[in-house]
Amino acid sequence: MEINRIFASLGGLFGASGIAAYAAAAHGGAGHMSTIAPILFIHAPAFLALSMLAKLNRAALFGGVALALGLLFFVGDLISLEFASHRLFPFAAPLGGSLLILGWIIVAGTAFKGLDFRRPS
Repeated sequence: MEINRIFASLGGLFGASGIAAYAAAAHGGAGHMSTIAPILFIHAPAFLALSMLAKLNRAALFGGVALALGLLFFVGDLISLEFASHRLFPFAAPLGGSLLILGWIIVAGTAFKGLDFRRPS
């Protein structure tokens, strides 16, 4: 079975980043690291699953893109606050959180055949 290699790579990177954030939080990192770590770590296996599902269902591909953008904006804003003491851009975290919610709703929709956006074979 072919996989979506971008989603597989993101799964590995999110997992590694989540562990690094957990380590930073455990060794005296500021409060944002303890928020960032579980968010990244929870999404790592989701992207590994989406790497397979996205090849079968186009809705899963759209959901994965929404999740990736959501993580970029939400976690990116928290990391920017942590290390640069300023926001990524105004409303980056709320936009990221909204994209994460939307992405998970789209992924949930992959269970319904009517939302299968594959091209006809």
